[in-house]
Amino acid sequence: MSAEARLKELKIELPKIPAPIGNFLPYRRVGQLLYLSGQGPRNAAGEISVGRLGKDCTVERAYSDARQIGLQMLATIRQAIGSLDHVEAIVKLLGMVNAEPEFGEHPKVINGCSDLLVEVFGDQGKHARSAVGMGSLPNRMTVEIEAIIQIKAGH
Repeated sequence: MSAEARLKELKIELPKIPAPIGNFLPYRRVGQLLYLSGQGPRNAAGEISVGRLGKDCTVERAYSDARQIGLQMLATIRQAIGSLDHVEAIVKLLGMVNAEPEFGEHPKVINGCSDLLVEVFGDQGKHARSAVGMGSLPNRMTVEIEAIIQIKAGH
């Protein structure tokens, strides 16, 4: 099943792509690779989800935030290449978690994005990944994720 058909089956509507909060592009294509800039979780009103794991944010909320970033990334991919069906593979994610030094469940948080990508793309959504803790993230966001996507030849 195509990724676009899978979105419809799952009744997923993609959000508006957030504008960058600095002097950078939301994505850059180089040959058949699409590099997505880091994104933080934003709700429909554009507000960033803030908090620190191990202090004032739960793993469950941050998992949901990472899933929201995944939805934003799908919208960004669609804008960049026209259709999610042009994706050959999700190559790599870098997931950054705003966390206290004692926090150690970073992979559980980033699974929010990873699980969504596999749900939508199947085996093409399985990817290499790093999930790391940060002392802080821009605007105190809970999670930031960036990605590398391989695009099918001819697209």
